[in-house]
Amino acid sequence: MRSLHRRTFVLGGLAIAGTALTGASAFAAAPYPFKLGVASGDPESDSVVLWTRLAPTPLNADGQGGMANADVVVDWQVSTSSSFSTLVASGQVTARYADAHSVHVIAGGLAADADYYYRFRAQGHISPVGRTRTAPAPTTFGRDLVMAFASCSNWQAGYFTAYRRLAEDNPGLVLHLGDYIYEGGATAGSVREHVGAEIVSLADYRRRYALYKSDPDLQAAHAAAPWLVVPDDHEVENNYATNVRADSSPALTAAQWTARRTAAYRAYYENLPLRPAQTPNGNSIPLYRRIRWGRLATFHMLDTRQFRDDQACGDGWKVCADADLPARSLTGPAQEAWLLDGLAQHYGTWDILGQQVFFARQFDAAGAASMDAWDGYRGSRARIQQGWRDRAVRNPLVLTGDVHKSWANELKADYANPNSATIGTELVCTSISSGGDGSATTTIPNAATNPHLKFYADRRGYVRTTISQSQVRADFRAVGAVTEHGAAVSTLRSYVIQDGLPGLQQV
Repeated sequence: MRSLHRRTFVLGGLAIAGTALTGASAFAAAPYPFKLGVASGDPESDSVVLWTRLAPTPLNADGQGGMANADVVVDWQVSTSSSFSTLVASGQVTARYADAHSVHVIAGGLAADADYYYRFRAQGHISPVGRTRTAPAPTTFGRDLVMAFASCSNWQAGYFTAYRRLAEDNPGLVLHLGDYIYEGGATAGSVREHVGAEIVSLADYRRRYALYKSDPDLQAAHAAAPWLVVPDDHEVENNYATNVRADSSPALTAAQWTARRTAAYRAYYENLPLRPAQTPNGNSIPLYRRIRWGRLATFHMLDTRQFRDDQACGDGWKVCADADLPARSLTGPAQEAWLLDGLAQHYGTWDILGQQVFFARQFDAAGAASMDAWDGYRGSRARIQQGWRDRAVRNPLVLTGDVHKSWANELKADYANPNSATIGTELVCTSISSGGDGSATTTIPNAATNPHLKFYADRRGYVRTTISQSQVRADFRAVGAVTEHGAAVSTLRSYVIQDGLPGLQQV
């Protein structure tokens, strides 16, 4: 990211009536408002979302970031060069006080499969520069895609060095699969502490996002590439299921719990580069959606929190017969039908499910499993796996977050029979920081009862994939520590998934 002088912005081609600024006094009239950086997301072949939020003092308790109770005009530009010598798109948007001065610009009229730079101007100041790109045209494969995916960034557990290393890998696309923030209150003795108590109100959620987005490593990752985002549970409250809370802490009435979800979803939209179609509707937000990457890949982004049945047998790791009940669903029937319909279209070589919780079976020796994962919704998993087989999906690939560990799994037609067909592949990213430094162990837990689980690691980091027509290469990337800032990154293990051959081949 680069901060640019006002003159550079004007000379770079801004041609909006009444927006040119003159004189140092105009430039210094207000404090610098772009302390939360910039972002882009949900690219299509001719457009992309551009995001920023004005907040000169991000951690103000009212959640307004130090902005006055007034709307602010924001200028934006898109160029093919970082010098902004020629503009391909520009305009103005209003940052509204009611929206915590966040903006979501749909920059349209762009070329397919192309790289761009973007920036904003407001109150006499220039934002950092972000880099973004568009998807290939629907009838073309485009370039090979370097796509990184990550999840679970807990401010208190450690530094976000893994985001910086992800940005340095120069991805063309980033998927974030949940737990972008954590809702808990300040914990003494943490690597760095949250500001305030557990978040409940809209002001609380806005301030928590401001805290996280003030992190320079997270800002670098957003500025490096467009993101596709879906939340998990901590963006609202740990382990919630639809309208059911996992516990009663903090104590809330039914109305207060509804208000908390409403605030959480609103703040999520305000702070991430989502299209208007994802605008919240009260205490719900429409997040499952499909992003086509030409003929190369289709990203089916799932929501496994808002529509799920409550966790069976009281949650936790259990031997639980109710987990086998066919009617139990992790996605809800409407999302399940939407997913299977999309898989039947065969838009791209790779059908990639971006979702939150562990998908493959993982039983311990006693037959217990996590009721919060797909193991607690076995009928739901079976219907989706059988659904992609019935629809002859050539390359189903499930991407997962949540568990703070790296895994590589083969998906089986019958998990009780190790010799049954491998019908898909799951890649699980570790956390950005949640869980702390971790350990060097790579011994696969419960391997004897789950031979389809092929890789495990307990370091923090992300997964870097390179998607081509013939294969997906997955590099499990990890930093040495998160309790100290700036650790180096290394590749723990690499696998290849060949077109038409589900399963993992170690590189």
